[in-house]
Amino acid sequence: MAAAQRIVIENCSIATVDADDTEYANGHLVIAGNRIESLGAGRAPEGLQGVVRRIDADGHLVTPGLVNTHHHFYQWITRGLATDHNLFDWLVALYPTWARIDEPMVYAAAQGSLGMMARGGVTTAMDHHYVFPKGSGDLSGAIIRAARETGVRFTLARGSMDRSEKDGGLPPDFAVETLEGALAATESTVAEHHDASFDAMTQIAVAPCSPFSVSTELLREGAQLARRLGVRLHTHGSETVEEEKFCHELFGMGPTDYFESAGWLGDDVWMAHCVHMNDSDIAAFARTRTGVAHCPSSNARLAAGIARVPDLLAAGVPVGLGVDGTASNESGELHTELRNALLVNRLGAHRETALTARQALRLGTYGGAQVLGRAREIGSLEPGKLADLVLWKLDTLAHASIADPVAALVLGAAAPVTASFVNGRQVVEDGRLLHVDEDAIARSTRAQARRLADLAQQA
Repeated sequence: MAAAQRIVIENCSIATVDADDTEYANGHLVIAGNRIESLGAGRAPEGLQGVVRRIDADGHLVTPGLVNTHHHFYQWITRGLATDHNLFDWLVALYPTWARIDEPMVYAAAQGSLGMMARGGVTTAMDHHYVFPKGSGDLSGAIIRAARETGVRFTLARGSMDRSEKDGGLPPDFAVETLEGALAATESTVAEHHDASFDAMTQIAVAPCSPFSVSTELLREGAQLARRLGVRLHTHGSETVEEEKFCHELFGMGPTDYFESAGWLGDDVWMAHCVHMNDSDIAAFARTRTGVAHCPSSNARLAAGIARVPDLLAAGVPVGLGVDGTASNESGELHTELRNALLVNRLGAHRETALTARQALRLGTYGGAQVLGRAREIGSLEPGKLADLVLWKLDTLAHASIADPVAALVLGAAAPVTASFVNGRQVVEDGRLLHVDEDAIARSTRAQARRLADLAQQA
């Protein structure tokens, strides 16, 4: 790092989210190239070479960038629909519309989803895209292009469905793939886009959608494909009581046992939601180090229930936070999930001891990095890790009288992002995206939402 250009951030509170939860009431952090070079109490060391910028971050809290572990970007253009439905009825209402998406729609929706998250402190995004209507274009390529333009680190979970209405599933027949087609397309996406390097900006996971829409063969062969290619696995699991009933009726066992029978428990797997889990399920996840993407707002919006996050954490299960699709979480922001995770879980059995503000921050940072398999590179502020970090402004009317900056961030109003860095490159300044035009994206998403609505109505 001796010849690297350096950015020095000083005079700020720092929550490192390292193994010891180290914090500095007034500290500094030095970025060298795309890495964190040093951090600590007080001012930065004198005599640093190659300093191209100094940031006086008085009134700010610096944290690791937020890591989103579950999302469906395409839903950005179907927000505000079926607002009083449970999951099953919501899917029935929206699948006929989703089945008519195409590449321009998906690209615009990805821009909107990514932009909203980045403005709110997300530095690593993830999209579980599983709807590939015939003739819809290069949807995976469009999503990845949008992420690169926004400047965030990104994991595309290349989803798939092969159980349509004629097979007892929910999606229309023309919106699913064949078993062979899904596996081939997934392998091609990994070959074209996956980067396994330490500082990778784009990674791919294998991600059949859910037991409702995927055959056992696709689950089993998808797991085998992922392990042959050395990438991670993702799906929805134990989201609703209806899913549990479905698995018992069709497979003679609950969701966790079913997933294990198909090779879908392991330290290379993470599942979204995991709301309805018994002690045995949690023990199986802990034993296999299977990860969980906790989506509190979506779980509440669809009346799915309260996930047992305190019990998952106590058992040693890796847990991160997810926005989920914006047709079930219209805000599309992850920093609100810090607060909602804490509040919703305090309504459960553990009440006020369920989660602390610092545990909530860990879920949204290091926990997410664990779930995505990137805890060596991101998720905490430590020398040698990638420079993905956020400066939260906490000296305004909304937060200035809250003494504890971490409590201010988690429990207070949504804090403004003064600056956000990904891989050492700034992507947000004073709450605005630096590399894409927010206003143009807003117009584009509005136009594509109207076009999709018109197509669905004509059909």
